[in-house]
Amino acid sequence: MSWGNKLIVVFIVFAGLMGTLVYACMQENFELVSKEYYNDELRYQDKIDGATNANKITPVVIAQTAEQVSIQFPKELQGMTAKGEAWFYCATNAGNDRKIPIALSEDGLFTVPKSLLVAARYQVKLYWTIGADKYYTEQTFSVN
Repeated sequence: MSWGNKLIVVFIVFAGLMGTLVYACMQENFELVSKEYYNDELRYQDKIDGATNANKITPVVIAQTAEQVSIQFPKELQGMTAKGEAWFYCATNAGNDRKIPIALSEDGLFTVPKSLLVAARYQVKLYWTIGADKYYTEQTFSVN
């Protein structure tokens, strides 16, 4: 075999390997934190203001039982009407993410049935408002 034929074989093998790599890369799934990532960044000041307000009160406590995950809101907010949402963000799989509207009981407790969640590690992001005051806090939590 002459050097010309060897060179053609090397180019064909190289092209085959490159095609395989391109195919493998195209099958990879890349997920952003949010589908509206850029719009969320424009509203980032609201998150900063909410975190500042949340740091002025008692921290939120997250616990779990066999049937539910309970989120205890600060005692300072008991009896007040809160509107907002709890975002259970799973970094490993966007299909496990859950956004649930907050509905507080009289004692400031919010419960989420475990049937809505998958056993995984979540970043629990809580956004809520009471009157004109905005609050934001986040905690890492594992659902078993």
